[in-house]
Amino acid sequence: MPASKSSKPLRTSKRGSRKSPPREGLPWRLALALAALSALSVFYFWRAGNLLWFGDATAHLNIARRIFDGRNPGYEQIGTVWLPLPHLLMLPFASIDALWQSGLAGSLPNALCWLGAALLLYGAAKHVYQCAYAGLAAALLFALNPNMLYLQSIPMTEAIFACSLAATLFGTVRGSGPITGLGLLAGTMTRYEGWFLIPFATLYLFWRDRRAGFVAGVLAFIGPAYWLAHNWIFHGDPLDFYHGVGSAKWIYEQAVQNGLERAPGDGDFLVAAKYYGMAGRLFAGLPILLLGALGLVAVAVKKAWWPVLFFALGPVFYVWSMHGSGATIFVPNLHPNSYYNTRYGMAMLPLAAFAAAALPSILPLGNRAAVVTVLALVSISPWIFFPKQDGWVVWKESQVNSDSRRAWTREAAGYLKDQYMPGTGIVAHFGDQTGILQQAGIPLRQSVHDGDGLYFQAIQKRPELFLWQEWVVAIAGDRLSTAMAHNAPKLPKYRRVKMVEVKGAPAIEIWRREPHGNTLHEGSRSPQ
Repeated sequence: MPASKSSKPLRTSKRGSRKSPPREGLPWRLALALAALSALSVFYFWRAGNLLWFGDATAHLNIARRIFDGRNPGYEQIGTVWLPLPHLLMLPFASIDALWQSGLAGSLPNALCWLGAALLLYGAAKHVYQCAYAGLAAALLFALNPNMLYLQSIPMTEAIFACSLAATLFGTVRGSGPITGLGLLAGTMTRYEGWFLIPFATLYLFWRDRRAGFVAGVLAFIGPAYWLAHNWIFHGDPLDFYHGVGSAKWIYEQAVQNGLERAPGDGDFLVAAKYYGMAGRLFAGLPILLLGALGLVAVAVKKAWWPVLFFALGPVFYVWSMHGSGATIFVPNLHPNSYYNTRYGMAMLPLAAFAAAALPSILPLGNRAAVVTVLALVSISPWIFFPKQDGWVVWKESQVNSDSRRAWTREAAGYLKDQYMPGTGIVAHFGDQTGILQQAGIPLRQSVHDGDGLYFQAIQKRPELFLWQEWVVAIAGDRLSTAMAHNAPKLPKYRRVKMVEVKGAPAIEIWRREPHGNTLHEGSRSPQ
């Protein structure tokens, strides 16, 4: 029988112009190359000491740690505002002291998720565009972005969410209910925009295959149902994560009540879109956005609109959130000319990458490899021509917004590392102060913090009755600091032995119970 067209070899001769596309199946060489890139990125930022520059990175890692390391370890320590999957993924690594202190406990699961995201994008683009080179382009345009490489190296949630996003898309284009559902479930347990994706992904899959759509919907629903129940059971309000103490909405409303200017985009969709668009441009880079716009022509030729529409949901969610849910983005080239949540611009990256990846699929086979190379180089051209890290907007945000915190953390941790004796106990809020204990190598079980519930509240209310720990670490003006100063006459043995003062930040107070006399530590100040 004559061979079918599909069985004919593409390579006709050594001198032929037609070249074979990459082989079917998992692209092992791509996977190994990306794994090496990920490892180099983690190593670079670890050596540079950048892994815990974001305050949120430290907090994510310490939430994972306190689940098993604390006075009251256990499930309840998983918290209420941030979704639990990132902390659960970090937990096994956070149990190793060296990985916890360095931040590598958060880097390892994030790097694996970033690799999974790139490979799933490869598989989805290859399937949608029927072109392996398109898959290669999608993976490289996503993976080579410097801001994405930084986020996959540190204990944040973006790389984990990117993997769940790519898995969801891969499941929908392959018509798989379980893969789509698991991708959505992971997304809903990582970031709240995952909740926003559920109706769109499940309805699309239901339209293609009712059974697959039903399976995906059931799996996806588990995440929100679980978290609403968790908040209801442990905090008495199923929406505590949305408007309760510590939520983004609560923080924003408190700031406005204290006189802070309302955030750009609050109540104005056009302004919100302007700020989000700039964050996306700074994160992804203008060249890849232009390539993505050009790629829409190829998307139209391939009639492959679903992935583009799916990835566009992320930017829509953020603009909507900026309009009325307390989400805030500041970018350096728009008022107030500062940095805040620039990483939200990440949602523009897979959108532009997937659209641009369609371009090789409409070109002659012999030109596709060269086109992929050009696409990859053009996408990172802003950082090729301006290689300084100041051009990496997410890295720059972490640097600018952590200068003072890193300074007082380092000084306070150095003091406690020299003075603290194991078992004497420390009282501190579970927040930035916990980073002091982490850097000093003091296990969380030797501290009392907000996660210890009524006992911590009792110390704040009546320290003269309930405080027995030798040390107290507070931020000047917070409830713990106020309680210590107010009750100083009733606490004759406690003295403020150290004040860490850094320009642009509240002072850090370290109090100590003096076993003998009322002599203050050298260089300390008396309570005011």
